[in-house]
Amino acid sequence: MTINFGNPDRPNSYIGKTVPRPNAGKLVQGRGRYVDDIVLPRMAHVVFVRSQLAHARIVSIDTEEARAVKGVLRIFTGPDLAEVCTPWVAVLEHLKGLKSPPEHPMAIDRAVWVGEPVVAVVATTRAAAEDAAALVDVDYDPLPVVTDTMTALDTDTPVIHPELGDNLAFRRLHEEGTVDDAMAGAHKVITTRFRTARHTGVTLEPRSILVDWNPAEGQMTAYHATQAPHMMQTVLATHLDIPEGRVRVICGDVGGSYGIKVHVYPDEVATAAIAKIMSRPVKFIADRLESFTTDIHARDHEIEASIAVDAGGKILAIDVDDWTGIGPYSVYPRTSAIEGNQVVNLCGGPYDFANYRARTSVVFQNKTPTCQYRAVGHPIAVAITEGLVDMAAAAIGMDPVEIRRRNMFADDAYPVTSPAKMRFEGLSHHASMDKLMELMDYDALRADQAEARKRGKHRGIGIASFIELTNPSPFMYGIGGARISAQDGCTVRMDPDGSVVALSGVTEQGQGTEAMLSQIVAESVGITPDKVRIITGDTQVTPYGGGTWASRGAGIGGEAALKAGRALRESILEVAAAMLQADQGALDIRDGEIVDADSGVARMPLHELGRIVYFRGDTLPKGLPRELVQTRHYITMDYPFAFTNGVQASYLEVDTDTGVVTLLKHWCVEDCGRIINPQLVDEQIRGGIVQGLGGALFEEIHYDEEGQLLNGSMADYLVPMAAEMPDMIIGHVETPTKESELGAKGAGEAGTAGAPAAVMNAINDALRPLGAQVTEMPFTPERILRALGTITD
Repeated sequence: MTINFGNPDRPNSYIGKTVPRPNAGKLVQGRGRYVDDIVLPRMAHVVFVRSQLAHARIVSIDTEEARAVKGVLRIFTGPDLAEVCTPWVAVLEHLKGLKSPPEHPMAIDRAVWVGEPVVAVVATTRAAAEDAAALVDVDYDPLPVVTDTMTALDTDTPVIHPELGDNLAFRRLHEEGTVDDAMAGAHKVITTRFRTARHTGVTLEPRSILVDWNPAEGQMTAYHATQAPHMMQTVLATHLDIPEGRVRVICGDVGGSYGIKVHVYPDEVATAAIAKIMSRPVKFIADRLESFTTDIHARDHEIEASIAVDAGGKILAIDVDDWTGIGPYSVYPRTSAIEGNQVVNLCGGPYDFANYRARTSVVFQNKTPTCQYRAVGHPIAVAITEGLVDMAAAAIGMDPVEIRRRNMFADDAYPVTSPAKMRFEGLSHHASMDKLMELMDYDALRADQAEARKRGKHRGIGIASFIELTNPSPFMYGIGGARISAQDGCTVRMDPDGSVVALSGVTEQGQGTEAMLSQIVAESVGITPDKVRIITGDTQVTPYGGGTWASRGAGIGGEAALKAGRALRESILEVAAAMLQADQGALDIRDGEIVDADSGVARMPLHELGRIVYFRGDTLPKGLPRELVQTRHYITMDYPFAFTNGVQASYLEVDTDTGVVTLLKHWCVEDCGRIINPQLVDEQIRGGIVQGLGGALFEEIHYDEEGQLLNGSMADYLVPMAAEMPDMIIGHVETPTKESELGAKGAGEAGTAGAPAAVMNAINDALRPLGAQVTEMPFTPERILRALGTITD
C-alpha cells in the first residue's frame, strides 16, 4: 500500500497533523521517572575527587581520613579500576591521521584537565561520599599547561602527550578547483577572522547513571540518561569484558540532551566498573558545578576565511582555515575531530561555486574535552559562509538577499554535489527565501530600519541561509570502525483489545519522539494514536538501533515504524480476510475497525479479531499465519546523509552607547522534508533558535592561562531566558526525501545552525554605517563597544 501523504483527507490520517504528546500528562504531573528517582536495594553512591589542576603528575593519594567517615564503603583510584576496565582510544579510520592517547575511567598517573576524575569515594549516602571526598588528599606535581589553540603546535609549546609527538590531533585539507587563481582574478576579495567561543549544553537534568551488577546471573543493568542506549551497551560490554547480551541499558525519561549525553564519559564508565567490583548498585549523579567542568564543551574555533566575488556578485571562491581546540583527549567513540570535519564539509553549503579550499586543524589542550553538541559544526560553518556573503554584498553595494539569490543552487538543479563533495538529493533554497521574504515583509522592514536611523536608533536585518545534515548513514561513523548504529528498528504488536505496542530503537529525550512514532504507527496500522503505546530506550526489548542524534529520529526511526506498522496491518488483514471470507485487497483498517475498502462500511472491530486470534485460534484455518507482531529495520542507502535546508532572519537593535543588543523579531523557514507533527517541529525549531541565540549573544566558557575554568556556575555563565527572546515566526517548505516512503528528514538542529549567523549579520548591518563589525561570538556589549572604538584598552 502506498500512502498519499500529500492528501490531508486520506482515511486514518495522522501524519502531518498536530496531535497531543502521549507522555505530556505524565511529565506535567511530575510523574516522570528519571535516573535519580530510581532507588535499588543495597544501592551505594559514588562521588569523584577531581583534579584541581589542568596538568599535573599524581604523586600520592592519602585516603586515610576519608575512609574513617561513617558510611564510606570503598575508595578507588585509577589503577584500581584499570584492573577491570580497559582503556579506549577515540579515533576513526576514515579520518586519516586522527590520533588520541588511551583514556581510562580515572586518571592513572597524570591529570590533564581541571575536573578529570582522580579518586572515587563510594558510600551508603551521597552526603557521606561528599564528606569523605573532601578529606582525600592528593599531592600533585604541576606540569606545563597548554591552553591557547593557535600556539598549541609551536615548537616551544609543551606536548601534552609526548608519545604522540605533538599536540596535533587531526588535520584535513580539502581543495576543489583553483582557489588562488580565482582569488587573483576576482573583483573583490574579502578576508576576515571569526571566533566562536566554547560553550556547553546546560541540560535541565545533569548526567546520570545507576549501574547494578548481578554476579549470580552475570548481568549488568545500567539506568542511564543517554541518547544511545545500544551504543552504551556495546561500550560497557567491550571495556568491562561482559557479553553484550548480558548488558542491559535502560534509558527512561531524560531531561534534555542536545548531544551532551551521546558520549562516553570516564566517570560514568567508572561507575559501571565500581558496580562490577562491588557487586551492588552504584549511582552517580553529576551536580551542576561538576557539569561545567565535565560535560563536553563545543564550538572552540578560530577561523580565517576569504571570499572572492565578481562584479555581479557571483561567488568565485571560498577559502577557510579553521582551528579548533578539543581538550586533552578525543572523546569516545564519536571523536572530537567531527566538528572541525563538519566545518570543512558544510562551509559554502547553499551556494553553487567552483573553487573551494578548507582546512581544519584540531589540537589538544589542557581544558575540558570538546565534542559533538547540537548542530555539530553547523553554526560555525554557517557563520563563516553567511558572514562572508554579507561582507561581499556590502563590498559591491548589493542587497544581501539579492547576492544570495544569484548564488544559491537552483531548486530544479538537484541532485547536485557541492564543492565540499557533499551530495544533495533535493533542496529548496529559493522557495525558502521566497517564503521568508513573504513572512517578514522585507521591504517594509528596510523602511522601518531607515526610519529608525533618522531617530538615532541603530537597527539591523540579518539573513542566513543554511544546510543541515540529517539521517546519517554508516558513512558518518560505521565506516570509521565505530560501533555506532546508523540503522534503526521498530517492533509493533497488536494486543487482544486491538491496541498496539510499538518498541523503537530511537529514544525520547523530551523532544516528542513518542508522539511522532505514535502518529506514524497509528496511520500505518489503521488505528488512532491514543491506541498506540510507545516503548523506547531499553536494549533488552527494543530492536537494535542508533538512538537519538543528528536529527535521525523521524527520518530513520520513523521510517522503520512505518514499515513495521504496515507489515502488521497486512498480517491483520490476512487473518481478517480468512475470518470474513473476503478478498484481502478489498479490506482496510480505519480507526480500529476492519472495513470494506471501497465503501468504508465496518465489518469487524480489531478487538474481536484479537479475541479470536489469541483465545480461539482453533476456529481459524489450519496453517493460517497469525503473528500479530512485526519487526522492521531501516537504513539509508542512496545518500550518505539527507540534507535539509532553510533560511533565518533576525531583526534587532544595537544600543551604541551600551553595546546592548535587543532582539526584535526572528524568522526561520525550514525544509525538513515530510512534517510529521507541525507543532512539534515548530517548537523544535524555536528551541534550537534559542540555543543558537545563546551562542550568539550570551554563552561563553572562560579559562585563564593555567587552564582554570573561571565561570563554572549558573551565577556567571549566561544562558538566554524568556525575557531576552524575540517573537519567532516559523514557516516551512516541504521537499520529502525520495529515499524513504515517509519522506522525513530531520528538524532538531536547524534553529541552532542558522541563528548565530543571522544575529551576527543583523548586528553588522546595524553597525555598518558606523564603520564597525563584529565576528567574535558571543557578541557581548564589550565586544560591540570595542568594535565601535568606545573601548580601546
